[in-house]
Amino acid sequence: MKAVIYNGKSVEYREDFPKPEWRAGYSLIRILRAAVCSTDKEVRKGYRPHFSGVMGHEFIGVVEQSCRKELIGKTVVGELNEGCGHCLYCKTGREKHCPERKVIGMEGRNGCFAEYMLLADRLVHPVPDGLPIETAIYTEPLAAALEIPAQVHINPEKNVAVIGDGRLAYMIAQVLSLNGCDLTIIGKHMEKLTQFQTCGKIQLLESIQKYPPVDETYEIVVDATGSPEGIELANRLVRRRGTVVLKSTYAQKAALDMSQFVVNEITIVGSRCGPFEPALNLLSRGLVKLPEIEWHSLDAYEQAFSSRAFKAGFRIS
Repeated sequence: MKAVIYNGKSVEYREDFPKPEWRAGYSLIRILRAAVCSTDKEVRKGYRPHFSGVMGHEFIGVVEQSCRKELIGKTVVGELNEGCGHCLYCKTGREKHCPERKVIGMEGRNGCFAEYMLLADRLVHPVPDGLPIETAIYTEPLAAALEIPAQVHINPEKNVAVIGDGRLAYMIAQVLSLNGCDLTIIGKHMEKLTQFQTCGKIQLLESIQKYPPVDETYEIVVDATGSPEGIELANRLVRRRGTVVLKSTYAQKAALDMSQFVVNEITIVGSRCGPFEPALNLLSRGLVKLPEIEWHSLDAYEQAFSSRAFKAGFRIS
């Protein structure tokens, strides 16, 4: 089958990659669309140095075989993390933190940049009737945005900043704006920031002082920059006894003076994958608006990875 793979050193396109064989406990999914995430680009840079296989984790497809008969023929999306099912984390509802977990497109499981993929039945979610596939493809990153209010109480009377003007930041801003909080989005590019104006106030990064006055700081700061510099900026912008939420993953290492977080009693919250059903609900009800994706064929993966569109992806079948 056709597939875009990471071979441990670089990305390549193949037309002879083995089609997965269905087995009990898994769904064989024919991929319709797959979207490129910033994390995929970081995998290419060495973020997951031990991974080798089909890339990608944002998809929508049709189930062709499954032990869950109600899924066969259904259009579905799916979660990333497959735990062992028997460790402490799996038994206490924390499967995505299982020490032996497999992660599609990143760790021990082939991903969705291919014509077919296998996914554990329990990770498959049917798409509600009437929800277009071009919209449903956003389920996984929107779920990641929804993980923030699942972890941190967002008091509507407090001020919140989101650092970043990319795709994830846009979804986070939309989710947090539904709460009614005093929201500011901080980014480098005014042409990108203008699309955030329906969510809250916007501010160019270059206008921020090195040591902002207290009334220009925030109770909660979300780093969605995708850059090691994001947490340093978050530290400058968060108020004492405030909270920093980290959403960025990257291949580089951040250098920080952690004593500042101790002295100022800052709470740091790592935030990763989130709940799929609430994300599907928001998309179905039209409460989150997202731009159209720029589609490419699998063999045009270089164009998809380098695209400057809001989001790019693959039209597979």
